[in-house]
Amino acid sequence: MKIPLIKPFITDDLKNSVLKVLDSGYLTEGPVTHEFENSFKEFIGSNYAIAVTSCTTGLEVALRCLNIGPGDEVIVPDYTYPATAQVVAIVGATAVIVDVHADSMLIDYNAIEAAISKKTKAVIPVSIFGNPLDYDHLKRIKEKYNVFIIEDAACSIGASFKGKNVGVWADISVFSLHPRKFITTGEGGMITTENDAWAEWMNSYKHFGMNMKNSNRESIRFDMIGTNYKLSNILSAVGLAQMKHIDELLDNRITLANNYKNLLAQVEGIQIPATHPEAIHSYQSFCIFIDNRDQVMTRMRENGVEVQIGTYSLHKHTAFQNNPLVRLDGMMRNSSVVFDHCLTLPLYYGLSIVEQKYIVDLLNQTMNDHT
Repeated sequence: MKIPLIKPFITDDLKNSVLKVLDSGYLTEGPVTHEFENSFKEFIGSNYAIAVTSCTTGLEVALRCLNIGPGDEVIVPDYTYPATAQVVAIVGATAVIVDVHADSMLIDYNAIEAAISKKTKAVIPVSIFGNPLDYDHLKRIKEKYNVFIIEDAACSIGASFKGKNVGVWADISVFSLHPRKFITTGEGGMITTENDAWAEWMNSYKHFGMNMKNSNRESIRFDMIGTNYKLSNILSAVGLAQMKHIDELLDNRITLANNYKNLLAQVEGIQIPATHPEAIHSYQSFCIFIDNRDQVMTRMRENGVEVQIGTYSLHKHTAFQNNPLVRLDGMMRNSSVVFDHCLTLPLYYGLSIVEQKYIVDLLNQTMNDHT
């Protein structure tokens, strides 16, 4: 049996949508991308959705929009994909890295407050693997210290808190459309915000600094320095076709996650990460904490099940050590523990209950072999 970690949701309708774009000859960003943005905006419930080339470039655009750069500090969690901190350095600001909560893998809110200085302009918390943050707590931090909240919501399409989707809680939220996500364009990202002026600035910046109010090509003006972070019609056709099935895809993921929880209840030595009681996890990844993670991971792969680590502890990597644009604030004990114990199980549309039982049985056997 070979069970992959993920499978993208590809239908005949999706393929035909891409072919339609190719036949049109209009391949760069255009009406299909705008339709994709509108579909995303309507699902999230945000005022704006702006398609970009990746979550990474989206975070960069957000930082530049808020005029964050040299001399400023931005607080980020240690347990995250490197891009979360790298974008801070890319704009010339200092990434202040703090620890996470061991039970949820989310940024430690007390550590945020301990790290805030007069130079702090923003916090980039991560709703990791689709696990929503405590946005009430973040709002209190924002108001107390007058900082921006830029959410790295890379994994959180469909997650919600108190009945409102992730993507409307932070000043600016940025989603990933990488193939690990269940709404994917291959590569791509989406920025959401409620702020009119920020949306206008970010949309202009990704179009070379163009004034977007005038569509007459002969009268186009470039009002500021910008760049090209546009998402093509080709890639947008993929995402738009998947958005038509988003409720079905999301419901399926939650069902699969609940299947795992029921099956894993019979397995000793498993801990499932915590979720806020008023939040709904979207399960971009289904993660567990186990001992002997690396040995278990190797054995399961040998037996046809593709499992994976969660993500990375930044402080362990050279890029974030002795770097003038990075400051480690604390010992990162929880991040280290999470990194050593987090295992990601297969989760994708079409995964059967028979396959889930096989995965859990193999996991149980493998864990018993390493106790």
